[in-house]
Amino acid sequence: MSTETLKKEANKTAKAIRISGAEAIIHCLLAEGVDLIYGYPGGAIMPVYDELYKFQDKLTHILTRHEQGATHAAQGYARVTGKVGVAMATSGPGATNLVTGIADAQIDSTPMVCITGQVPRHLLGSDAFQETDIVGISTPVTKWNYQVTKASEIPEILAKAFYIARSGRPGPVLVDITKNAQFEELDFVYEKCTGVRSYKPVPEPDVKAIEAAAEMINKAKKPYIVFGQGVILGEAEAELKALVEKAGIPAAWTVLGLSAMDTDHPLNVGMVGMHGNYGPNVLTNECDVLIAIGMRFDDRVTGNLDTYAKQAKVIHFEIDPAEINKNVNADIAVLGNAKQTLDLLLPLINKNEHKEWLAEFDKKYQIEYDTVIKKDIEPTKEGLTMGEVIEQINKASGHKAVVVTDVGQHQMIACRYAKFKQTKSNVTSGGLGTMGFALPAAIGAKMGAMEREVVAIIGDGGYQMTIQELGVIFQHNIPVKIVVLNNDHLGMVRQWQELFFESRYASTVMTNPDFVKIAEGYHIKSRRVTERGDLKDAVEEMIASKDPYFLEVRVEKEDNVFPMIPSGASVSDIRLK
Repeated sequence: MSTETLKKEANKTAKAIRISGAEAIIHCLLAEGVDLIYGYPGGAIMPVYDELYKFQDKLTHILTRHEQGATHAAQGYARVTGKVGVAMATSGPGATNLVTGIADAQIDSTPMVCITGQVPRHLLGSDAFQETDIVGISTPVTKWNYQVTKASEIPEILAKAFYIARSGRPGPVLVDITKNAQFEELDFVYEKCTGVRSYKPVPEPDVKAIEAAAEMINKAKKPYIVFGQGVILGEAEAELKALVEKAGIPAAWTVLGLSAMDTDHPLNVGMVGMHGNYGPNVLTNECDVLIAIGMRFDDRVTGNLDTYAKQAKVIHFEIDPAEINKNVNADIAVLGNAKQTLDLLLPLINKNEHKEWLAEFDKKYQIEYDTVIKKDIEPTKEGLTMGEVIEQINKASGHKAVVVTDVGQHQMIACRYAKFKQTKSNVTSGGLGTMGFALPAAIGAKMGAMEREVVAIIGDGGYQMTIQELGVIFQHNIPVKIVVLNNDHLGMVRQWQELFFESRYASTVMTNPDFVKIAEGYHIKSRRVTERGDLKDAVEEMIASKDPYFLEVRVEKEDNVFPMIPSGASVSDIRLK
């Protein structure tokens, strides 16, 4: 008898316990190894919170100050741990406030289970108090969702939810549970889900496709790798490094692929995309074989698809069949988990070097350094730059921090200049671009990796969207380091207005509060830097602190992020200034 069969037989003979649906939810979470939940109580989920009170020694609940904060915190936790993040809310507005974070997790492939309360079954469809059709609302932005109306459904549905959330290409799952199902009793037995009919999370690798890919790579004169978050999600960092080094191929990262490979590795040539590095973008249109690993050819990476890598043969390593040929046609598609497929590829790859080809990246980097980078990280002008702040954080943290960024200019600067030596170090909102992401996500990241330094880099606009989550940091003394790069503008929108709308700054100038006083109101140690001479000391003090710390840096108001590929332009049309 197989091990799996023995497990199933053991579960079948396990003694059932008679408990309420609400208590069953707690037992399901514990069975899945959950020890941390972010959420906000309310009427329709109150039975579950009543049970949570009894399990405080086994399950920690963090009361966020807004339900959106709960989803972003769960995302941050999931991104640094690789585990499923859990968020919980009541019905109606509680549930709808989760939707932004759920949508963010869906497009960025983050495993998350959201549990919402719902009005009793007999009131469904009656427009009862705080009733919304959260299953209908969340269907487009979840990997799977389900409404539970009977207590007996709870164990099977939650087991399925966790399996779907974490397997294959991860994503968010929502389970909506009516109040009557929480009060009803059931004979509880839990069996973890190991498969779902018609759902195959990881395609079987095609050996012939892998052999064809190896042959194409071995013959290439100018091979080029672009790697994304699929490498991190698939835990294929070692295999990626082995491939790059064995074949001598230059490799560049997408925004979410950042930290999958040491940023200082000699074959790691930088970032692709709208604000990526000059060489990695321009040379995309000069390579002869483009090897995409765990990335989906997002429009911010490709620019104009009509001119993107038309000269190259494309090999696409991808776990999700829906991404193959969706944006860029692949000459060879290699489906499967990146760790498995790269492991099968490696023995077939010839040891090689591409010194002349790599030298092209070096030449382009020097142009970018002279034109952009040196001015960003070693400025001589009076005003402080975002780049020099990131450089000081690199030095003070020894390139070991988890950097959590919000959305805007500071995000692109951080992705360009942050240095990493460890995977799962870059946490940001990629596909959805959610302002307000960073502060709660940093809370989740820190709670998932207490041994690591976690630095949130935030703009003054995004900071004020979830600033209330400072209350969580204060209440639980979570030693997150918060850096607000304040330019009194919605900086990225202002940059577009300057470049493409004749400097008509419509609704982008901000009159900001005293951020230091607000942080002090939450009893968080704070400091403001306005002069270059104070920056190094302030950053070092922040990193050295064992407690939460808030640092505001007043940066130049009109300092644009370059290079930049204008929306819809070719990657070859990148602007350096």
